[in-house]
Amino acid sequence: MFLSDIDIKKAINKKDIAISDFDINRLQPASYDILLWNEFLVFGRHRTPYIDPVKKELPKYKEIIIKDDETFVLHPWVSILWKSIDYFGSDKYLIQLSWKSSLARIWLIVHNTAWLINPGHYLNIAFELCNLNSVPIILRPKMEIAQLLFSTISSHPEQNYKKIGRYSKENWTSYKEKQ
Repeated sequence: MFLSDIDIKKAINKKDIAISDFDINRLQPASYDILLWNEFLVFGRHRTPYIDPVKKELPKYKEIIIKDDETFVLHPWVSILWKSIDYFGSDKYLIQLSWKSSLARIWLIVHNTAWLINPGHYLNIAFELCNLNSVPIILRPKMEIAQLLFSTISSHPEQNYKKIGRYSKENWTSYKEKQ
């Protein structure tokens, strides 16, 4: 069962859900909107001859940092990794990441292969953003990009990310191109 706005507020007040700089204006009837940060990674096509996931031959990325008042033009059929400004997590609830329908309608694909955040996992999530439109899309730091849904689980888990050693410090640096 998903939490309503009333239950999300209660869980935040009880510290069962952590959201950095919680803003009541971003609370929806059954979700919470999260924002883009100023940091993102672009794929270095010119430095990646191929990708072989089995052999761990992965793409090279370059980190870009832009100011709050700057924009980034995401061209058609280009994908980037972008981090959320919001740091969040819960030991009690399962968290799911969902697209915003307003962005889906302009063919901005906001996906995260780790769209399910297990209890005990605290992070600034990294999004895979892809423009499937035929025209560029402007992205800005602090724009609403996705929403979090919080759900109860049938019982307290026997293990969580803290207990199994997956207590997350954001894995952003593992993606960065080595200088």
